[in-house]
Amino acid sequence: MQRDRRRLLRSLAAGCAAPCLPAPRAAAAPARPPLPIAFVYATPIGTAGWTYQHHMGRLGLEVRLGAAVQTRFVESVAEEAEAERVLRALAVQGQRLVFATSEAHRAAVLRVAPAFPQVAFESVGDTREALPPNVSAYTARAEQGRYLAGCVAGWMSRSGRIGHIAGLQNPQSQQALDAFIRGLRSVNPKAQVQAIWLHTPFNPAKEREAAERLVRDGVDLLTQYLGTSAVAEVAEAHAARGVRCIGDQSDLRPFAPVAHLTSSTLHWGDRYTAVARAVIAGKWTPRPFVGGVRERVVRLAAYSTEVPKEAQRQVNDTERAMAAGRSTSHVAPRSGMTGPVSRH
Repeated sequence: MQRDRRRLLRSLAAGCAAPCLPAPRAAAAPARPPLPIAFVYATPIGTAGWTYQHHMGRLGLEVRLGAAVQTRFVESVAEEAEAERVLRALAVQGQRLVFATSEAHRAAVLRVAPAFPQVAFESVGDTREALPPNVSAYTARAEQGRYLAGCVAGWMSRSGRIGHIAGLQNPQSQQALDAFIRGLRSVNPKAQVQAIWLHTPFNPAKEREAAERLVRDGVDLLTQYLGTSAVAEVAEAHAARGVRCIGDQSDLRPFAPVAHLTSSTLHWGDRYTAVARAVIAGKWTPRPFVGGVRERVVRLAAYSTEVPKEAQRQVNDTERAMAAGRSTSHVAPRSGMTGPVSRH
């Protein structure tokens, strides 16, 4: 009995002398793989314009979510058949979230999405259209920015003759032009607009040619509904003659530091981040989104120092009223566009 007691004490002493090791921890949960996200662009990314702003939104998403996402993009997907092939390939390759950033992609999205219910598709275009359960529509209230740009043009054009150049003539580009004219004539009711439609979404050479033609015709302010900096560069070349420009979609000041007055710009980073977070959390549902001034999708770029403080104050007041829902001046009347527009 005494021997057993001594043996027990020795074993306890040996246990106390041994180094105290921490209790084994439970194995760490494996890290969640990044969410694979794809962006499909209708035109080359370029250095300005619609596609460029969506690309900046993609980069903003990467900055905000870091290792939680893995993004890729395919540019210059303009044709419907090509869009269907690209979208199908992305789904097969395992992309969980796909942003189709052009209205030209909508028909392809509608054909591809039903075959891949595990993929969330976000499609630019009509937010009122009936869509499959894994497709959500989004767009921008670009007309709000164009109205504000028109107000600036009304203040700044000395001749009251403005040249407008647009790519495709469709309801969206017409709405943007109408809003610009309403803003313009809210300041200068006698102002006139010469509009040129190029009938192509991306052709910098034709854009420059059209801008030069308008300058020869005597306009002193150029504006656009296009995806490049070509028009702004023409205005800059004629800045010494008093030609000025107002950009669209991107801030075009880097391309026309003298001629540029402001730009109506689009910003998608916050929206793309919110959608990705919802997919990661398993809470994504198709919900139409229309982003404008209130959502900070539509913004005016910084003003040129040439724009009078009084003009800036009035335009900024209008922008704040839009954000608060107190101003609907940018909305087209039932009768359509206010006043005549010369077309070429």
